[in-house]
Amino acid sequence: MTTQTDCVDHELIRTAAHVAATRCRGEHHTMAAAARARDGRIVTAVNAYHFTGGPCAELVVIGAAAAQGAYDLDTIVAVGDRDRGVVPPCGRCRQVLLDYFPALKVIVGTNEGLRMVPVIDLLPESYVWVDHQLDAEESAPLSTD
Repeated sequence: MTTQTDCVDHELIRTAAHVAATRCRGEHHTMAAAARARDGRIVTAVNAYHFTGGPCAELVVIGAAAAQGAYDLDTIVAVGDRDRGVVPPCGRCRQVLLDYFPALKVIVGTNEGLRMVPVIDLLPESYVWVDHQLDAEESAPLSTD
């Protein structure tokens, strides 16, 4: 597993923690995420909890980033409300993040401190969705001429 401990994006963590502390209220919004785009912009979002499995903050931040024209995310972190600190992404988020941004770095917390981990390392022996898609040529309907 490849990890980086000396290059953790503390500004990104502080931003997510601020959003969690000021915007997460009640049972519907309990997690905040912040992502840094390759151009340096930071995009934030909160989860939309629902008993049917509403989207996690990491997934909402993907949509928020796209709405702002930030299509190439470099680093992401999720922080829980009530001072819970950095929280690693759930399995669904790990898969979606890998599918959207295979080079993404994820900030996770451990007993030894914070570290940045390539998203691929969070899914050992992972299924990479794009690797299993047909090429556009192969998926085009056959001509009946």
